[in-house]
Amino acid sequence: MIGLAAMAPDPVRPPQPDLAAAPPSLPSPSADDPTTPTPTPTATATAKPKPSKAKASPTTGTTQGEARSVRGLQTLAGMPRSQPTRIKIPRIGVDAPTAQVGLDKNQQIAVPPLNQPKTAGWYKLGPSPGEVGTAVVVGHVDSRATGRAVFFRLGELKPKDTIEVLRADGKKARFIVDGVARYPKKQLPLELVYGHTGKAQLRVITCGGDYDKAARSYKDNIVVFATLAPTPAS
Repeated sequence: MIGLAAMAPDPVRPPQPDLAAAPPSLPSPSADDPTTPTPTPTATATAKPKPSKAKASPTTGTTQGEARSVRGLQTLAGMPRSQPTRIKIPRIGVDAPTAQVGLDKNQQIAVPPLNQPKTAGWYKLGPSPGEVGTAVVVGHVDSRATGRAVFFRLGELKPKDTIEVLRADGKKARFIVDGVARYPKKQLPLELVYGHTGKAQLRVITCGGDYDKAARSYKDNIVVFATLAPTPAS
């Protein structure tokens, strides 16, 4: 997904995740492997998302342990639903507006228009960032018009980095990165990426891997896995 169809012929290869950056509980990202099958590239997500309208506002799923306050910390029961307005990732210099995206004609996650490479897209049919469930934010890696796009440096993130999502309700959802992985587009582990973990989580997704000149798209997806950080109890 998200490798623009209108790419320059020889784009600069974006940073790729460190193999050691994958969360311990997740499979390691794909290494550069010439035997890896080349997926059919598109300008949007190549995997059908798990979230659906029916699961857009989950009200259950937290464990008993998560429902308790931990000395000086608010529970991780999640936040009320609210549209995200901006995403900030300090390590890689991202401070970008967000727009709502749904599904394209192939029933895959859409992305912001090609003329908005600096805008991130929130998958509006799933949880909002901070809600219990897995919120999904996507974005382009580069474009012919601007070169580097909003998530060009996404692969540089490391565990324990932070992601902040500003919301329409005036609240801020702060996430801690659990890990970063790279997967061939046709082998994206759907349950790991989109599945409901019972916690308020975030996935940030863009293109990665090698660039396929013939198809004018990148071969892989870079996925950042993050969990809502606890905040001081009120």
